[in-house]
Amino acid sequence: MLQEVKNDIIENLGLDQQNDLLDFLVDGSSRYIKDIKLNFKTALDVEHMTAKEAHLTGLAIAVNNKSSKLISFFQKKCAELEATEAEIAEVIACASLLSANNIFYRFRHFVDSDKYDSIPAKIRMNIMAKPVLGKEFFELISLAVSAANGCEMCVKSHEKSVKSFGSGEQRIFDAIRIASVVTSIDKLLL
Repeated sequence: MLQEVKNDIIENLGLDQQNDLLDFLVDGSSRYIKDIKLNFKTALDVEHMTAKEAHLTGLAIAVNNKSSKLISFFQKKCAELEATEAEIAEVIACASLLSANNIFYRFRHFVDSDKYDSIPAKIRMNIMAKPVLGKEFFELISLAVSAANGCEMCVKSHEKSVKSFGSGEQRIFDAIRIASVVTSIDKLLL
C-alpha cells in the first residue's frame, strides 16, 4: 500500500522511480508518505486562488528552494494552466529578488540598529513597480517566499500590502500553506 502511494507521488511529479528518502518512508512503514501525498494535492486545490495562481506560487517556492525536480513539475503545470512565459519568468524573478530582500531585511530586523536602518538598501526592485502578475498577486507570492525564508519584517510588510488590495486572510493562508507543503515535499526529493 505505501509503495503504491510512493509510486503515485513519483508519477504525479514526473520523477524517476528511485528516491532514497521516499523509499525510507516506505521501508519504515511511515504513514507520513500518505500525509505528504494528500497535503500536496490539498495545498494546490484551494478555494481562494485559481489553479494557475496556486501552481505559480508553488513554482516560486520551488525556485526559492532550488528544487530542480519541483521547478520542472511546476513549470510544466503552469504551462498547462496557460501561464505565459512572462508570468513564469516574473515568478522566477520574484523568488530571486525576495531572497535578496529577505536576507537584507532580516539582518536589519535582527540587528535592530538605527544606523543600518538609515543606510539605503540599494537593491533594485523595478519588477515590483508594474508586475505582469498584477500587484496583489506579486505581493502574495512575495509574502509566501518571505514566509519560507523566515523574514518577519518582510512577512508583515507583504501581508499588509496584500490586504490593502482587498485580499482576505483565507487567500493569504492558502498561499502560506502552499509554501509550507511545497517546502516539506522538497525535503524528501533528492
